[in-house]
Amino acid sequence: MSFRLQPTPVDRPNRCQLFGPGSNTKLHPKMAASAADVINLDLEDSVAPTDKDAARANVIAATKDIDWGTKTLSVRINGLDTPYWYRDVVDLLEQADERLDQIMIPKVGCAADIYAVDALVTAIETAKGRTKKINFEVIIESAAGIAHVEEIAAASPRLVAMSLGAADFAASMGMQTTGIGGTQENYYMINGDQKHWSDPWHWAQAAIVAACRTHGVLPVDGPFGDFSDDAGFIAQAKRSATLGMVGKWAIHPKQIALANEVFTPSEDAVAEAREILAAMEQAKANGEGATVYKGRLVDIASIKQAEVIVKQSEMIAGA
Repeated sequence: MSFRLQPTPVDRPNRCQLFGPGSNTKLHPKMAASAADVINLDLEDSVAPTDKDAARANVIAATKDIDWGTKTLSVRINGLDTPYWYRDVVDLLEQADERLDQIMIPKVGCAADIYAVDALVTAIETAKGRTKKINFEVIIESAAGIAHVEEIAAASPRLVAMSLGAADFAASMGMQTTGIGGTQENYYMINGDQKHWSDPWHWAQAAIVAACRTHGVLPVDGPFGDFSDDAGFIAQAKRSATLGMVGKWAIHPKQIALANEVFTPSEDAVAEAREILAAMEQAKANGEGATVYKGRLVDIASIKQAEVIVKQSEMIAGA
């Protein structure tokens, strides 16, 4: 292992990120009352060009007028390839309440994209004397983004999370699909007369997790488009959790409970993790570097795995 230790990500619950358009003010109190850990008020895809100014004003008001509790409050700005993003940043930083925690930057293709937003945010924070520093989350949703994912993960100390945006990512890659996440009908292998469907998002998710874990950033799975398919959502969420992602987007309120269930360690998992830690403590007292737990070898690496589960459980319980 490198002598440069892997940094620890920000300590916050991130099981579910709920999205809602900035243009629909009726949804904002409902989002605040939901069980989502992170709220993403959207100024980008869900807002029509003619509604951009009004949506921005709505979001600024929401940072002041709504009690968001302990949730992470985030705003997705417009892409850097549009004429809207700079005004999003300027108005949010100059007018929004300091309750705002984070700006989500879509369609990031390289580290320079983060630098541009960071420079603008830093200048406004300094000019306005804002005491609370704004964090960033980025969305990887292009061929350029995945090709430069590690430099993006290292681009700014403000960066705390990174998500995969499956729809735009698929379009950028030229994938023959209109599905947003999940199983793709034509992505399969044949064994005899049996079809076996693979996960076309696996490699991109793994690349994001590796880059994020290298630089202390939270890796997050993005949207699952068919909100009528609970089983499909759960299956993809479980794959993401197994790979090391900490949460998933919800584009419909019914997906909140599903995400929270998958990304909350079960009581059995937490109990087993604590038992492994206790077994290793006993082994350490005996001068041993490894021991046997329920018929399998556990060692120093097992401690690290168990500690992740216990810490996550304690963080969620204390939220």
